[in-house]
Amino acid sequence: MDLYMEEPVRDVFCMDSKSFYASVECVELGVDPLEALLVVMSGDRENSGLVLAASPKAKELLGISNVSRGFEIPNHPDLLVVPPRMTLYIDYHMRIQKIFRHYMAEEDIHTYSIDEQFGDLTHSWKLFGDSSAEVAKQIQTQIMDQLGIYTTLGIGDNPLLAKIAMDIEAKHDSTRFAQWHYQDVPEKIWPIKLGDFCGIGRRMERRYQLMGFYTMGDLAHSDPFELKNHFGVMGMQHYMHAWGIDRSVLSQKEPSSNQEKSIGNSQILPKNYVRKVDIITVIAEICEQVSQRLRKKNLLGATLHLGISYAYYGKGKREGFQHQQKIPATQQSKELTAAAIGLFERYWNRSEVRKIVITVSSLSSAGSLQLNLFEEPQKTIKEDQIDEVIAQIRSRYKFASIVRAHSMTEGATAIKRAGLVGGHAGGMEGLE
Repeated sequence: MDLYMEEPVRDVFCMDSKSFYASVECVELGVDPLEALLVVMSGDRENSGLVLAASPKAKELLGISNVSRGFEIPNHPDLLVVPPRMTLYIDYHMRIQKIFRHYMAEEDIHTYSIDEQFGDLTHSWKLFGDSSAEVAKQIQTQIMDQLGIYTTLGIGDNPLLAKIAMDIEAKHDSTRFAQWHYQDVPEKIWPIKLGDFCGIGRRMERRYQLMGFYTMGDLAHSDPFELKNHFGVMGMQHYMHAWGIDRSVLSQKEPSSNQEKSIGNSQILPKNYVRKVDIITVIAEICEQVSQRLRKKNLLGATLHLGISYAYYGKGKREGFQHQQKIPATQQSKELTAAAIGLFERYWNRSEVRKIVITVSSLSSAGSLQLNLFEEPQKTIKEDQIDEVIAQIRSRYKFASIVRAHSMTEGATAIKRAGLVGGHAGGMEGLE
């Protein structure tokens, strides 16, 4: 198609390890990851247990999903319930990475998460086979033969097409493989409902529906300037994605602070929290994590987002709220905590809370200390110095070497989570 004559054509794949934690446990137990009934659960089954991963058969036959609670798991004689072993999962992930590095350069590998990776075979596939698809399948087969892990694989002309090919087709195909090119866009991308496309959440989907857009094809044939007027850069990005266009190159995705759009942490609570003091304690701990990460990357944040998920469902989905507010650009835990607690107190309806998410965006370089017009400069400087000293101590001696008083209270979770490898009980960055 003439539209794509100027677009880069690469050989990119996206690979996802199927129910990774559960699959690793199945392999270790000598059972088939696709046939065994198994869940990985943190905590005890009767009270605060939380399912972190479930095998495909457990999801299919027993209706178990990730974040199901222990008491919701049915008593089935063949169901295996095992505790998480993050060190083991990290080891399997590193072994997958080692296989990748046999086929491509380090800079052509991009790890999206512990169970999902991208690879660019553009410059190397000819060394190993007759086509990039053949080589990608070799990688998939080698992972299965050496590690026993089933993977789904999408390959495309760019990272977007590879990702969508995997999510939309490969995950539902018996071969667990799909290949999409620019010429496949009208047939394969345009029928996709907006909410099923990666990067378009339910809230954004509803906004598009109010404008009369329901599928990616609707976006592809819309006025891109109208989308930009309504949604800014995000609208233009969705328009480009509707045409299957993604100009990113994996080897050029160097990790740098100016590429970050937001920094955040989340916590799935060990049990339902109803006491306000306990919820606020965890909010403060998460803000401290976010502050630590901002400081480590030398960034300030000027928008704070708070997401609260309640313990019970209504109309088929978990209820809660998400709100954000502008704040003076900061990396101080005290400022972040004050803003987050303010949002919580404003919108909480006293329902039991199960999950807390705090994200800071509108990032900028922390070239100098940002003073608050409503606070004495010396007080701001002192708070910044305290945060810096705490950060240095934790960097050298781990998180639990110095904690604030609220982390010693009954509802606190940070000290316990700091002792977990990989943070299977919640977002761990900032606690290492």
